[in-house]
Amino acid sequence: MKSLAREGDSDTGARGPAGGCSLVLMTQTLRPATDSERHTIDDRPLTPHDRDATRYRDGADHTVRPRKEPVNQDDERGENDRPRSGASEPGPDEPRRPGGPAGGGGDKPRRAEEPGGGILMGRPFGVPVYVAPSWFLVAALITWVFGDQIQRVLPDLGAARYLVSLFFAVAFYASVLVHELAHTVAALRFKLPVRRIQLQFFGGVSEIEKETETPGREFVLAFVGPLLSLVLAGVFYLTLYAVEPGTVPGVLLGGLMISNLIVAVFNLLPGLPLDGGRMLRAVVWKITGKPMSGTVAAAWVGRALAVAVLIGLPLLTRTGLLGNETDEISGMDTVTDALLAAILAAIIWTGAGNSLRMARLREHLPELGARSLTRRAIPVEPATPLSEALRRANEAGARALVVVDGQGTPTGLVRETAIAGVPQHRRPWVAVSGLAQDLTEGMRVPAELSGQPLLDHLRASPATEYLVVEDTGEIYGVLSTADVERAFVRAMARPS
Repeated sequence: MKSLAREGDSDTGARGPAGGCSLVLMTQTLRPATDSERHTIDDRPLTPHDRDATRYRDGADHTVRPRKEPVNQDDERGENDRPRSGASEPGPDEPRRPGGPAGGGGDKPRRAEEPGGGILMGRPFGVPVYVAPSWFLVAALITWVFGDQIQRVLPDLGAARYLVSLFFAVAFYASVLVHELAHTVAALRFKLPVRRIQLQFFGGVSEIEKETETPGREFVLAFVGPLLSLVLAGVFYLTLYAVEPGTVPGVLLGGLMISNLIVAVFNLLPGLPLDGGRMLRAVVWKITGKPMSGTVAAAWVGRALAVAVLIGLPLLTRTGLLGNETDEISGMDTVTDALLAAILAAIIWTGAGNSLRMARLREHLPELGARSLTRRAIPVEPATPLSEALRRANEAGARALVVVDGQGTPTGLVRETAIAGVPQHRRPWVAVSGLAQDLTEGMRVPAELSGQPLLDHLRASPATEYLVVEDTGEIYGVLSTADVERAFVRAMARPS
């Protein structure tokens, strides 16, 4: 059965079988802070009265050399009492940064990678298409079940019937791909980015990364998939007249006609995360003017459908209303029908719930602004000892360190994880340059960014910290993805 949801959903961001949150960016860019990260510097949010202390004027020199400390066990191994510069090798107890020496500029932010998700099959319209490993399990299941049905119609085929049924499985998923490509083409037509298409256990997923702007576009985007499935069913039906009944082509065409008809009808059921649920959402959105009202209505209808599938599908099979012979139903058939119904119901129920949660998040998304989430920061020169830098930060009430060169230009951000990894007694002898992540252009975030544009920026340049700057280029502070993740959690907890 085809995709039970697609990504890009206004509610899910991901239109797929699980109706999952594509807050793709939460899983790729944001992650909870560890305990060692959280205790490093004070955890207060930046408040308006903090802003003046956060700003940095070019030319300020805050470099302070450490005083002599009593020799410790590390020094007895031959280490001197000078802070290490960015070019020197780390000592035995210092954390070594990946990519080279302490100041060698390791830990560069990763480039956004291919979405992945299985075997890459191609890029129609520039969108990667993947086949998930679970597809092979379904293909084997279809081959086995359809092979037994072919045996009843074409008993002379023998073992070759499984080759025919394997061809049917591939052709059926090709039809599912056409269904998903219909969503993809419509999304691209509306200038909505599509991350990927994935063929998986219960159908396909078109991961559309933004929601539509109008209910009309939402309706069209949802309807084109079932429409293409109906068209395919009609094409296969007409083609049946060109072949002999009771032959391999006739059996294949009949099976593809019925399967595409089932895909279309099932997806037109009016409940999220199905296409019909998105169409219902668009109608309610149009009537009320509120996309959230449409989501709530379609999600609850989706949950009702889940219950109906759980109870109704086994009953329909047991009573013969699906055209099957009731006297041929075995105990194993009953168990199989109940298991299939339970899986479908769980997928629909979960997708509907995810739609509600993601709609609530998107409702609060504009409240997430770079300026309000920014940590107060102070500038330090590369040779500044870590202990001295932390002392200044605590005195200023700051929670982040920005490494600047002699001209006051930011060159790196000191990572919380790196600070937490340096023992207290080593901090006077470790220069901040050895703990800094090189600052790239993608790690500069305009202070005015908020909502979806902010999340898009973070996802495009994955990192743990970002430098927040004013339009003038002046440093405003440092944005941590841990803080953004906590803001997401708070937004999800707030009622609509």
